[in-house]
This record gives sequence, structure tokens and C-alpha cells, in this order.
Amino acid sequence: MGPGYFIIAILGCADGSTACTPVATMPARYESQATCAAATGTALAANTDFDFPTLVAECRAVTRIEAASDKGAIAIPAGAARG
Repeated sequence: MGPGYFIIAILGCADGSTACTPVATMPARYESQATCAAATGTALAANTDFDFPTLVAECRAVTRIEAASDKGAIAIPAGAARG
């Protein structure tokens, strides 16, 4: 079973882009990896307010089973802005 759709996750990373921590998930859903990847630059530019040396935007596949049970935007709360 393939992905139902793709979402963009924003990750905060320590120096050297290691030990990345998810800090946000964009509410938009993309039908393909290509359309998701095309939107990562814009999503990253709009989410620069996290206290990490490096921020990365990454597309993540959501399976059809997860998509069927999803009731809205996926959020990663608490501790997103670390100092």
C-alpha cells in the first residue's frame, strides 16, 4: 500500500545537521513527492523562528491507513522552540 499523501515536517538540528528534532508539521497535504518537495523551500522560509542552528524541511509520506484516520492537521507541540 503506497502513501496517501505527503506532508512537510520542519526539523530543528544541532550543529552539523545531526540529532534533528521535529518542531513543526505543515497542515498542507501534497498528492506527490514532487509537489511536496517543490514546496519545502517556501515552508522553510516561513518557519525560521525556532531556536536551532539548522532548520530542515522534509517531505514525509502518510500511508493510506494513517490518512483515513487523520482528523486534521498534525501538530508537534511543546518544546518546539528550544534554547
